[in-house]
Amino acid sequence: MSENPEDAADFAAVPDAFQRLWTPHRLVYIQQGQQPAENACPFCLAPSLSDEQSLIVKRGAHAFVLLNLFPYNSGHLLVCPYRHVDTYDKASSEEVAEIALLTQQAMTALQNSSGNQGFNIGMNQGEVAGAGIAAHLHQHVVPRWANDANFFPIIAQTKALPKLLGEVRNEIAAAWPSG
Repeated sequence: MSENPEDAADFAAVPDAFQRLWTPHRLVYIQQGQQPAENACPFCLAPSLSDEQSLIVKRGAHAFVLLNLFPYNSGHLLVCPYRHVDTYDKASSEEVAEIALLTQQAMTALQNSSGNQGFNIGMNQGEVAGAGIAAHLHQHVVPRWANDANFFPIIAQTKALPKLLGEVRNEIAAAWPSG
């Protein structure tokens, strides 16, 4: 190995504790982004459509729940305020409370409809944090099952989803807890 720390070729064969999975196809997404025009916000449009068209499973007074059109797993839900606000700190106390309640209810509905064993729940705030729609606040509720993660999405650029979105929407809406 050379003494020049800038000589990257010397590092190519040096073993270390890391395994690397290169995904250069993701660079386009990172560099160009996937943000819609301000007047084309899908979360502002969804409530004006029927629940079936917009994949909404539950409507509240200040927020609503819909299926993610590009889900990580079957049943991947998004909890959104009706108001077009971009970050959690700008949400009203009523919106925050209803987002929390709808998230709890979404967990129950998903467990009742799909028997999942866990959840990933979270918000990406801003483009740099990975928000697919950065201009409109939304919380992800992703059901998880043992052994549901694999390399298929990365290697084959494909995500296997066992049910159609409309079918999943109907099942979750039917399993939604009352109250």
